[in-house]
Amino acid sequence: MPAYQQSCRICVFLSMKDEVRTEDVLQDVFACKKECFIPQYIGLNMDMIKLHSMSDYHNLPETAWKIKQPPEHEKRENAMETGGLDLILMPGLGFTRSGDRLGRGKGYYDTYLEKYQKQFNKMPLTIALAFYEQLCDTVPTTELDIPVDVVLFEDKSEK
Repeated sequence: MPAYQQSCRICVFLSMKDEVRTEDVLQDVFACKKECFIPQYIGLNMDMIKLHSMSDYHNLPETAWKIKQPPEHEKRENAMETGGLDLILMPGLGFTRSGDRLGRGKGYYDTYLEKYQKQFNKMPLTIALAFYEQLCDTVPTTELDIPVDVVLFEDKSEK
């Protein structure tokens, strides 16, 4: 995918058990010498912070939600403070082919993208990673929901 190849600073979500696995994506980001950022959730806030290597990933503790992330007290480079992001890979529960996304209801990504737009006056490319079974004709949205640019999924019709 050209957009991925051209991106230098990429945020990759660290998958929960019911989401598309992202470990291979992380490995490729590091193999291609791109800068990798991951979400860090503190209360109702989410920042995108630097992940240094696969070893760094494997050593991250898990939260109560079984999501790997650095401890709150550990200071890491924040993408918003050091130039932003080129690409954000996003999870979700359901998606439309046109980019509507059903998250888990806390608005973390929508809030982050709104702050990003205000700070940089532009948006990074957003790509949702989905299972084919997560594609829907419609998903519930509000005026606060920001659609993703691309929904990437395995096309089972070609098998």
